[in-house]
Amino acid sequence: MKKRYIYILPIVAMLTAACEPNIEDKIDSGTYYAGEANFSSYVAIGNSLTSGFMDGTVYKSGQQNSFPNILAGQFRVVGGGVFTQPSYAEDINNVGGMMVGGKIIGPTKMVVNMAPGPDGQPIGPVNINKPIAIEATTLQKTAYHNAGVPGAKTFHLLAPGYGNMANLAAGKANPYFVRTATSPDVTVLADAMSLKPTFFTNWIGANDVLSYATSGGEGVDQNEVGGTNPATYGANDITHVGVFKQSYEAITTTLTSQGAKGVVATIPDVTAIPFFTTVPYNPLSPQLIGVDNIDQLNQFVGMLKQILTVAGEGDRLQLFSKEKANPLLIQDKTLKNMGPMLTAAIKGLVASGQFPLPITEKEIEFIGTTYGQARHATAKDLMLLTSKGQIGIPVKTGNVAMDALLKKGVTYPIDDSFVLNPVEQAKIKDATMKFNGIIRAVAEGKGLAIADMNAILNQAVAGLRVEDGQIYTADYFKGMGNLNTVMFSLDGVHLNARGYAFISSEILKVINKHFKANIPLVNPAVYPGPTLVVGNN
Repeated sequence: MKKRYIYILPIVAMLTAACEPNIEDKIDSGTYYAGEANFSSYVAIGNSLTSGFMDGTVYKSGQQNSFPNILAGQFRVVGGGVFTQPSYAEDINNVGGMMVGGKIIGPTKMVVNMAPGPDGQPIGPVNINKPIAIEATTLQKTAYHNAGVPGAKTFHLLAPGYGNMANLAAGKANPYFVRTATSPDVTVLADAMSLKPTFFTNWIGANDVLSYATSGGEGVDQNEVGGTNPATYGANDITHVGVFKQSYEAITTTLTSQGAKGVVATIPDVTAIPFFTTVPYNPLSPQLIGVDNIDQLNQFVGMLKQILTVAGEGDRLQLFSKEKANPLLIQDKTLKNMGPMLTAAIKGLVASGQFPLPITEKEIEFIGTTYGQARHATAKDLMLLTSKGQIGIPVKTGNVAMDALLKKGVTYPIDDSFVLNPVEQAKIKDATMKFNGIIRAVAEGKGLAIADMNAILNQAVAGLRVEDGQIYTADYFKGMGNLNTVMFSLDGVHLNARGYAFISSEILKVINKHFKANIPLVNPAVYPGPTLVVGNN
């Protein structure tokens, strides 16, 4: 399929391209202006996407390229004031990560290890092997203009105690906010409002559905169970629409209560994020499986397929092909559990001498449990980026004959937590659509500008051409060929510095149009992409 490219070069720029500025042109209030906005105290509310989180963590140099910090630099041209971010001065190795009481709870940043691996190819994305120095219990007790808190959901911004160190063990506090909260019971929003914002950006809400997605749908959709008390939620639950609406309205009302104007951003769809689009459902070539092994594997899989066919469930499994790519074997908890039926059938085969392997009672139970909700993936499934590390891992049962056959994703199902099946995707899509509807309605009611990040990042799937002619994509890093065009960091969820610069320009376009301003845009090309290292130390 050919990619379609979206051209966002303004017509006015094409009309004036031949008009080169001369050395007497001045950049002053006559050139750039704030319009109807006041940027003297700019505050950014949000989660990890606001904090500058990239490559799996917040690290010192990465934080400098957060989109709010980039915006603040542009705002200074039109009268913007001081913009502060949480201190990462102790991050002397520039690797991020997080500790609580000396115990590591968050990994170091990801880098691309260019050293050759066993196959002679570069090892690729890894977490850098350097000591972590960031300690959550080293309290800064300071309100910062960048109020982005990694992991925060809408209701967390209003929750007293979210920055209380005593609540960390129970999961009721956030280590990033613990570091900065001005008091144990202050809220994220209260600390932000103490800076008396005249202008704000609000990109909160992604985690209200994204944490469910990145867990492979392991949480609960609170809309299905009427969960209107967020105190009872699990970390990976989808927020109830009523809770989201109430929280978002309260946040927006508070942010605008002192006359501040601002921009809100919508929630991206998961299909625009490489964490869910990089690993194909069918990566198993005959060569990767081993063509000589396929007949033996088909004997095992074919036996299971025959048993399931009797119950009308034979379509769950398919035989391996020697000519084309094969799909991954996955667990799907939405399926009827055929485990008891498989166990009983295999016992019958063993008793009649028809089972092809020597097997014990315990191993028969293992097969029934393992394949009771197993099926081959289809193009409708989304494999999480983390599933890549699962493919091909040997599974040990103690039965030599079985162990020779069992590999994750091939003959042993990859756990459901590494896959988004169509049922889970439907829940995510429904919540995302409803949350974005609330965001737009609340923003319009308050006269705020709206940056439609959902639409923008969906366009990036096809390719986005910016003013300098470069095309940026929502692809994952694949090597030197797309090193300079990827907008997402190595964790596959968060943007890289170049991506945050691109987002900043999109927000500036919205500000310029909505508030009749003229603020200079940002050139993403001058910002860095993935970090390449030779070795990992």
